Amino acid sequence: MINSELSHLRGSPFDALRSLLDPLAPVPDIDPTILTIGEPQHKPPQLMIEALRANEHLYGKYPPVGGTAELRGAITGWLSRRYELPEGMIEADQNIAPVNGTKEALYMIASVITERAGHNQPKPVILLPTPYYHVYHAAAVMAGAEPIFLPAGQKSHFFPDLDALTPELLDRTSAFYLCNPSNPQGTVASADYLAETLALARKHDFMLIVDECYSEIYDKTPPTGILEICAKAGGALDHVLAFHSLSKRSSAAGLRSGFCVGKSDIIKTFLNLRNFAGAASPLPVCAAAAALWNDDTHVTENRSLYREKFDMAEEIFGSNFGFYRPEGGFFLWLDVGDGVEAAKRLWTKAAVRVLPGKFLSVPGPDGVNPGDPYIRVALVSPPEDSKEALTRLANSL
Repeated sequence: MINSELSHLRGSPFDALRSLLDPLAPVPDIDPTILTIGEPQHKPPQLMIEALRANEHLYGKYPPVGGTAELRGAITGWLSRRYELPEGMIEADQNIAPVNGTKEALYMIASVITERAGHNQPKPVILLPTPYYHVYHAAAVMAGAEPIFLPAGQKSHFFPDLDALTPELLDRTSAFYLCNPSNPQGTVASADYLAETLALARKHDFMLIVDECYSEIYDKTPPTGILEICAKAGGALDHVLAFHSLSKRSSAAGLRSGFCVGKSDIIKTFLNLRNFAGAASPLPVCAAAAALWNDDTHVTENRSLYREKFDMAEEIFGSNFGFYRPEGGFFLWLDVGDGVEAAKRLWTKAAVRVLPGKFLSVPGPDGVNPGDPYIRVALVSPPEDSKEALTRLANSL
């Protein structure tokens, strides 16, 4: 009575972490510090709180699945500002699907764009980077596709090597999930890389799904967005979908607000499915989200706090453990030799909880898990807390 495809889902990395560390006692007399989950701890902007309060009377109304015109307009305005898009390239009522957090939307979109295989036909393929966000894998499995993991190692700037993809594989592909900036490695894809990936999508007729949730947290240069690549290629949105969220940009993880942007026919179909299976954002949330997308000042202030923490980490680690300043995002990807053993040691000796890279990756054809030597450290706490935790971490490694 249970869908057999569920047996193919991989366990949550956080469940694996709890199984690893919960039986172990942290060092006494030190307050534990959690650096595992990408949950920003910076104070959410006051303008969000004010918008929620000003619109609290609207909680009694059912919200539309497509959000409000105000929200769609704010999103379109932000996209145009951020990526310098030509006027009319993005139409608020045609190309934008507000979503109740991008997690469920990234999962659901695979079922929209993947045609299930017929009898005695090979399954379609969905390409995923490894290390990877576990939602991508679940999306592929439950859409009836074969997930294919693509190693994203240091030699290829922590993105999949496009030259390793054969035409035969690409012809079977229905979707390619790409996170830019990369999670957990914190690198940024070049414009040339994005353009080449989009060209492959259009040549082999698959959907390029670009998760850009970390795009507004960067060290020096704003990451190129896939919509910029589309604009340079004439402005068409075919074969591409981009996802954005307020969770990281505005330290508003609990607001559960993001959006998907793409070609109008895909957006229309996606919203139709969400009418049955998606949760619409409450109207006060739509109002708060619109206020946040309309404001860039708080984003600059937020980004400065992360840069301050990058400075701290660079001072503390230097060149040890393969440290490098992340180009984007807020994770450190440290080479500690054995991520699992390091996580156990850090918890028991320093009361610092980190995520082994092994839990975010899968072994390649050679049996080697590319995440084995690494730990992921989330720089989500305020600067003063982060400095103390990183110092303890470095001393214990």
